[in-house]
Amino acid sequence: MKLIVGLGNPESVHIGTRHNVGFSAVEQIASSLGGGFSKGKGKYLGAKIFHRREPVIIIKPMTYMNLSGHAVVAAMNFHKIVRSEILVLCDDLNLPLGTIRLRSKGSAGGQNGLKHIIECLGSDEFARLRIGIRANEQALNSFSSFVLGKFSEDEKKVVDKVLPVCRDAALDFTINGIDHAMNNYNKPII
Repeated sequence: MKLIVGLGNPESVHIGTRHNVGFSAVEQIASSLGGGFSKGKGKYLGAKIFHRREPVIIIKPMTYMNLSGHAVVAAMNFHKIVRSEILVLCDDLNLPLGTIRLRSKGSAGGQNGLKHIIECLGSDEFARLRIGIRANEQALNSFSSFVLGKFSEDEKKVVDKVLPVCRDAALDFTINGIDHAMNNYNKPII
C-alpha cells in the first residue's frame, strides 16, 4: 500500500492558490480513478483508490501547511505505512511554472509543509514531487503573498497541463517506485 499526500491549506479561501497546487494534484489523481475524499482517522481527508489492483491511500491534511506532518503521521500509523511508501506532492517556489521534480529524499528546500513532515518523521527519507509555481523568475516582494495568491489565467493554462503529468508520475511511483518515476518524469513539461 502506498500513501500519496497533497499539501495545501484547508480553508476555501485557499482554493486555486499556488500553495494549494498539491491539493489540486491529488484531487486529480483521486477523481481519475473514481475516488472521493472523506474524513480520515486524523486531521486529514482521505481517499482509497486502486491502481492496477494495488491499494493507494491519498490524503489532504486539514491542518495548515506548516503542521502537515501530524496528518501524515496519523495516516501512516492508521494504515501501517512506512516512509519508503510515501509520496508528498507540494508547490515549489524555486522551480519554474511548468516544471516538476521528483526526489527520493532531501531537504525541505524552504517548503514549510515538507519541513514539518521531516520534523515529525525524524527523517527526510521519503519521496516528494515538487510542482513549480514561479513564472519567468518573476521578482517577489513577499514570498507569503505570492504563494497564497491565485494563479493568473495564463498560469492556470500551464497548471492544467502539469496536473495530469503529476497524476501520471504519482501513479508510476505507486507501481514502479521512485527511481522509475524520476527517470520518466524529471524533464521539462512545457
